Amino acid sequence: MPVSVRYIVDDVDTLGFTVDMHPAPGFASLSRGDLRLLLNRPGGGGGGGQSMPDGRAPAPGGWLRFLIEVADIEATVAKLKASGARLRSEIITGQGGRQILVDDPSGNPVELFQPA
Repeated sequence: MPVSVRYIVDDVDTLGFTVDMHPAPGFASLSRGDLRLLLNRPGGGGGGGQSMPDGRAPAPGGWLRFLIEVADIEATVAKLKASGARLRSEIITGQGGRQILVDDPSGNPVELFQPA
């Protein structure tokens, strides 16, 4: 069974994932390997984008993120820079490998990681 992650975004267009379902403008189900990513627009219909009983509404942004493992982080970052993507830093080298955070179009961070 795939692992599912729900993300609140302003635009449910894909980030290079396979679109499995896009039944309405406010929702899309995407996949990449065993990961299923559920994207909801705030107030976009369905349950994931709806406000809480106390009035708080889901919103994009913050620091929680999912990680995509890449084979060549340098090439991936060069491609993202050429496309105008917003990067939060330069490539960071840690004990387990190299990483960088890129913002999706709604401002949610996505970590790109190349293992050591």
